[in-house]
Amino acid sequence: LFFSVLLNPSVVGFSSTRQQSPQRGWHFRDWKRGRPCVRLDAVHRSGAMSRKKSFGGGSDKTNNNDDNNDNSNNVGVVGEKGIYSMPALYDLAFGYRDYEEEVAFLVERHKKHAGKEPNRILELAAGPSRHSLAALSNPDWTTVIHHATALDLSTEMMEYSNDLANEMLDTSSRRACFDYVIEDMRRFSVSNGDGDDKKMLFDTAWMLLGSMQHLNTNEDVVDCFRSVYETLQPGGTLVLELPHPRETFSMVECTRNDWKVPLDDSDGTEFGELRIVWGDDDDPFDPITQVRNFTVSFDVDTKEKDKEGELQSVRQVVPLRLFTTQEIKLFARCCGFSVVEMFGALSDEVSINDGEAAYRLVCVLQKDHNDGDDA
Repeated sequence: LFFSVLLNPSVVGFSSTRQQSPQRGWHFRDWKRGRPCVRLDAVHRSGAMSRKKSFGGGSDKTNNNDDNNDNSNNVGVVGEKGIYSMPALYDLAFGYRDYEEEVAFLVERHKKHAGKEPNRILELAAGPSRHSLAALSNPDWTTVIHHATALDLSTEMMEYSNDLANEMLDTSSRRACFDYVIEDMRRFSVSNGDGDDKKMLFDTAWMLLGSMQHLNTNEDVVDCFRSVYETLQPGGTLVLELPHPRETFSMVECTRNDWKVPLDDSDGTEFGELRIVWGDDDDPFDPITQVRNFTVSFDVDTKEKDKEGELQSVRQVVPLRLFTTQEIKLFARCCGFSVVEMFGALSDEVSINDGEAAYRLVCVLQKDHNDGDDA
């Protein structure tokens, strides 16, 4: 049974005041084309990945796979049957974001510092790659953005994103401008596709939606930044989006961060809701490593529940690192970048010091214009 999922543009109950800012300016232009379709029986088959409040004890550990016990392996996708293996639900959960507006910000930041719009875009830990697809599908940027590459470790995300690209990029020539590669964002190289070993160079790279938090160690961050540096043109930019630093210094009081998305069928009749939790009360935070084990869950609550009347759910514990601005500046300098701007949202109207309006840490890093080794 398939339901076409249409997002309701009304405010959908963010519980944390820090998360109110994303609700400003709801737009769903992208969802008219390539909107996700939630297969409820598939969600049910994945099973509820429940755990006790005290993470890490006994048989209740979520990541009980040998390959996933080490945090360093949880880059890009966590586990085989976790939240990153449910791309339609993941896409729906973050559908409140205005991708076109955010891409306009990203393009403008690059233009300001590089002196021209980016022709080639690299989206790291891309998931559904909504930003890349928004960039390519906007007719205003057809002559500007020539190519976008999405990079992730999840084959499910890649298949989902390619389906979206087939729908959103409505000409064969534009569809050929998008590709998706399965790579580890810590150590990667993207081929230019001409059958030789020469790597593709990009004008700008984007690591959004807190994806950098999957880099739990300093070594992971340095490896990633160096890989990005090597794949950027001289003067290229790297844009990071992370939780605001105030989140790092309030981890001693971890609170629940949740929201809801109404689910409508193809006739516009509401048949349930998707409940998202991204961090729960008392999720443990290690102040030494700055890693918090986030409880993440997607619960599809419909009027047609299974025989036991239970929610159809997917749950996971995801170790995510919290970063400070000083760390970002130091990592950048170690890897050849300069931090040229910081904002409190994906908007040039929100300063990083703008009190409650600043709810994210957005950093613009730039490679030296004079570094022509990779040109």
